[in-house]
Amino acid sequence: MSVDSKPQCVHCQRNSDQVPLIAMRYQNIDAWICPQHLPILIHKPHQLVGKVPGAENLSYEE
Repeated sequence: MSVDSKPQCVHCQRNSDQVPLIAMRYQNIDAWICPQHLPILIHKPHQLVGKVPGAENLSYEE
């Protein structure tokens, strides 16, 4: 994320002007996710592969 850009949800790319955002830090990288997509982070993190660096290493149960 560039210094001038607004934080945005890693899944839907909406920014904090559009939805509330929850900050997270993974592998020393700051990222944000909106409440609507927080269940994806918790239950289906494989859906964040390509959106969050290292998401392929997150465990999940089917």
